[in-house]
Amino acid sequence: MTAPAYAEAVDAFLDHVRVERGLSDATVRAYRADLVALGRERRIGRWADGPDVALGHLAACAAGDGGGRALRPTSLRRRAATLRTFYRFAYAEGFTRVDVAMRLDLPRQSRLLPDTLTVEEVERLLEAVDVSRPEGVRDRALLELLYAAGLRVSEALGLDAVDLSLEGAFVRVIGKGDRERLVPVGDEALVWLARYAADVRPALLERGRAGTDRGGPVFLGDRGWRLGRQRAWESIRAAALRAGLVERVSPHTLRHSFATHLLEGGADLRVVQELLGHASISTTQLYTHVTGERIREIYARAHPRAR
Repeated sequence: MTAPAYAEAVDAFLDHVRVERGLSDATVRAYRADLVALGRERRIGRWADGPDVALGHLAACAAGDGGGRALRPTSLRRRAATLRTFYRFAYAEGFTRVDVAMRLDLPRQSRLLPDTLTVEEVERLLEAVDVSRPEGVRDRALLELLYAAGLRVSEALGLDAVDLSLEGAFVRVIGKGDRERLVPVGDEALVWLARYAADVRPALLERGRAGTDRGGPVFLGDRGWRLGRQRAWESIRAAALRAGLVERVSPHTLRHSFATHLLEGGADLRVVQELLGHASISTTQLYTHVTGERIREIYARAHPRAR
């Protein structure tokens, strides 16, 4: 096989995952980026002869060879998964006579426990938002929704008006893999969302820059565009700074806290999986480790013979 044959196989694979498997544009772009990186290997002309080219590439990614930065374990695992999926397709379609995918093991996935806040810390964070300004009301509504529904920041920012029902107290979310879910929204978040919708959003929407398809974006920036991820993150960080929680808050913190608090309150793991939009329950099970750690901490502090 030659390098042009590799390019042909990559194009066929990307067409396959986009058209036949219906994967999202973001997933296809991620596959393309990983395969372009493999295509830069000096020995790429021998990519179909066996696993050596792929294994050498993964080893270089892990070590940071070639002047690049070593991939983090999660990124390395994703790269290996891409190559295995690609090689499985290439073998099935006759681009290679060697089943390279059988020789590509995924690196062991590290079980990094997500950082979460206590209920009291979440309340401090939310109360720290300065709601004396219109944009502060918007930011409070956004943070309340992130915690009330456990949304990813990108999911919240992607909402249009038709996706949010204040009367029905739910939000319709399109998550990873274009999976749709309906998530209930609690009373406190509904109060702030209603206030934002009545007092702040109309003026932003009138600036007309975001359009009104599907009712227009729920969350709008100061200039009338859909609120950007960077601006949303700045709002979260500003509230965390005022609450004294800046070292413990990331864009996913409220989502992690949502899941942890539900499980601590006795929610069924399958229900939490559905609310979070996880394709596999093994992802949701990570939160059982978080709650286990917290139970041990409480026990160590409270039991008279624990120390």
